Amino acid sequence: MTIHLRRAVPADATAVGDICYRSFKAVAEAHGFAPDFPSPDAAAALLGGMIEHAEIFGAVAEIDGRVVGSNFLDERNAVSGIGPITVDPAHQNGGTGRALMQAVMRRSSDRGFPGMRLVQAGYHNRSLALYLGLGFDVREHLACVQGPAIATTGTARTVRVATTRDLPACDRLCMRAHGHDRAGELADAVAQGAARVTVRDGRVTGYATAVAFFGHAVGETNDDLQALIADAASFPGPGFLLPTSNGELLRWCLREGLRIVHTMTLMTIGLYNRPAGAWLPSVVY
Repeated sequence: MTIHLRRAVPADATAVGDICYRSFKAVAEAHGFAPDFPSPDAAAALLGGMIEHAEIFGAVAEIDGRVVGSNFLDERNAVSGIGPITVDPAHQNGGTGRALMQAVMRRSSDRGFPGMRLVQAGYHNRSLALYLGLGFDVREHLACVQGPAIATTGTARTVRVATTRDLPACDRLCMRAHGHDRAGELADAVAQGAARVTVRDGRVTGYATAVAFFGHAVGETNDDLQALIADAASFPGPGFLLPTSNGELLRWCLREGLRIVHTMTLMTIGLYNRPAGAWLPSVVY
């Protein structure tokens, strides 16, 4: 059995979306959890958008001319982000996942990224073992949090839509928290009208590309993140990710009626600075 790797093209969206849905569904339900994607169409829409994005690299695996898996490398930021990676359940444990991981890792290295990030489902021991074997280190234990919108914050922060004028201040916040910015991802969110900032005394003190599975946030303090979470009308996808090491913020979320639906693990290779301040990662870090 020969695995052939190639770059993803828009025509792959339906096939890789179906595999993504079935793959995540099989693993989640085997462990008693709900799938991350509600339907093959939802997965195809997400992965199709990633394939068409000029700064996201998609790799497809084929066996005998049939698509059996895919993986992605987010190249918008100073540090690359890996995922989602999925393999057809009928072809798992045969080396396809390792080949897809090695392909995007080589590309990240060849393009000079100082580090790579990924987020792994906490209940999936096989993927944890694969990533450890490839050299990734465990950095944070994350809670995936979901529930009804929160009506009030009890903070002195104002939340408003982010504009291009806010980009330098937001990049400085991210640099202070992580040692690098996420400028490309943030610029996309601002252009889409999705990003929000917190403001106190006329100064930007936090931002979120989205309080969602594929969004991230940074704030000077937990008050900033509380304001951003409370401002969200909903939490798209399975929920948003929150470091369990931030017990204060996690307890606040639970008091406000949110719940932990499952846990995940942040893993890295290369450049990593232990975050300072308050932060929420995305599923691709």
